[in-house]
Amino acid sequence: MVGNQKMKNRLVILITVIFVFTGTFSLKTFAQQSTEKKWWKEAVVYQIYPRSFKDTDGDGVGDLKGIISKLDYIKSLGVNVVWINPIYSSPNDDNGYDISDYRNIMKDFGTMEDFDSLLKGLHGRGIKLVMDVVVNHSSDEHDWFKQSRSSRSNPYRNYYHWWNAERGKPAPRYSLFDVNHDAWKYDTLTNAYYLHYFSRKQPDLNWENPALRQEVYNIMKFWADKGIDGFRLDAFQFASKDISFPVFPEGYEKNFIKYYAMGPYLHDYLKEMNREVFSKYDVMSVAEGAGNSFEDAHNLVDPDRNELNMAYAFEGVDIANPDGYSLLHFKEVFSRWDSAFASKGWLSIFLANHDQARMVSRFGNDTPAFRDVSSKMLSTFIMTMRGTPYAYNGDELGMTNAGFDKMEDYRDMPTLNEYQHQKNIGGDIQKFMQHIKFECRDNGRTPFQWDNTINAGFTNSTPWIKVNPNHETINAAAQENDPFSCLNYFRSLTKLRNSIPALVYGKYTLLDKSNLNVYAYTRESEGQKMLILLNFSSSNAQADIQLTTNAKVLLSNYKDAPLANKGKSIITLRPYEAIIYRL
Repeated sequence: MVGNQKMKNRLVILITVIFVFTGTFSLKTFAQQSTEKKWWKEAVVYQIYPRSFKDTDGDGVGDLKGIISKLDYIKSLGVNVVWINPIYSSPNDDNGYDISDYRNIMKDFGTMEDFDSLLKGLHGRGIKLVMDVVVNHSSDEHDWFKQSRSSRSNPYRNYYHWWNAERGKPAPRYSLFDVNHDAWKYDTLTNAYYLHYFSRKQPDLNWENPALRQEVYNIMKFWADKGIDGFRLDAFQFASKDISFPVFPEGYEKNFIKYYAMGPYLHDYLKEMNREVFSKYDVMSVAEGAGNSFEDAHNLVDPDRNELNMAYAFEGVDIANPDGYSLLHFKEVFSRWDSAFASKGWLSIFLANHDQARMVSRFGNDTPAFRDVSSKMLSTFIMTMRGTPYAYNGDELGMTNAGFDKMEDYRDMPTLNEYQHQKNIGGDIQKFMQHIKFECRDNGRTPFQWDNTINAGFTNSTPWIKVNPNHETINAAAQENDPFSCLNYFRSLTKLRNSIPALVYGKYTLLDKSNLNVYAYTRESEGQKMLILLNFSSSNAQADIQLTTNAKVLLSNYKDAPLANKGKSIITLRPYEAIIYRL
């Protein structure tokens, strides 16, 4: 039996590697799927962007007391895990992703006592808390970096990547956030360059240094001992680097993930982190990014390797663009990832987060005629796929992009830097403005729309970023008592997922794969079989699927019942219609 299972596992890995090089995918599960029960597999994760959730002290910035004041609302959503973006001390160059003290709370957000109250309030409601761990880089205002740049002989010098200037300028490295996209910043104090893949105020940590790694593990233990339930490792696929810094081929920046991700010792660091931290606590662990291939992703989350619980891959969320996207491509990507993880490992399922514009504006239709129904359809997809679903705060209301037309409305540091870069090189500013209007991450960071009052009930002063004007009609208060609202539909979805094991552990099978408008699939396990039909178009669409006469509608996103389809070989779906059947 053991030998047969090893052969099956090898076959799955071989097939998934073939997928990467051939671009093909299979609809079949090639090995017995893993149904080992874990709380983080059964989780429904709700991501909170604290800066924009709820302000209670009148400074225009969301805070921990604001989240505490809305814990009953969060509980009502049916979610059981909250992932909160960084709340640590930070000079706020990148909205908290530049950390100056990993063991303290940013003053904008409150105090450690507030954090303790938040954790107690979540746990008292049966909700777990996952926190960001931002350790590919720190703030340049962290004491480690201040010490590091003070002299070449300082004990903290090797906590960061330095290149002494007398060696000449190091081989180019692309910075995602720098105004010149140059990841090497010259520092006059010690006549050396330091590395920053992100902003100049986010110097990269040197994970090749064992002392740095132990510092990080101790920080993680500090929070785990406080009782948090998981860690999300920000940008961690970039943590390991070839510190000889070889020259990359010309144009490497167009596919920088290939050169930056999954460095030579990344798996060693994760195994060490698992031994030092994860293995000692019952925590969920997920890293941002999944490398360059299925093999990379598998190696991160293969339970036999003792690294992470869950992969968080970007290929699916990266599909959307201002010119639209192909549903065939969308289906191919999500089906391919499912096939690769059908027997081993576990995936995250998401269409939005703090680094993306709003889900309904990117993947659905945010016009008044279709916003509501298409938002519900997308939430149906997230909640019915195999993998742990992640819902971003506000998507349960169908919140949309902000529609900013002026640069002065934007707050996102890399966006502001890229605007300056485009001006410097004589770029097409009009095209740039159209581009960011669609996908700038500020679109997903506008204040949560609680009600139709001034500033959407988020704050009683000037908010740190403008409120979307459509809060007068799209808000939680307006949707609370409407049984057909996005909000109450979301609650029905989470209730359904939490009550039907097949929607968590069940086998996924794609149907009618060549359909240009309809995404159809089944989820099946232990005698339960669900059929999910999703129309991704603004017109009626047909699916080549015959319903059995005993098929039962469990949930649909229209007020009236689905069209009579039983016994017919073709099912007709209305614009953006979503239906979940029990077969």
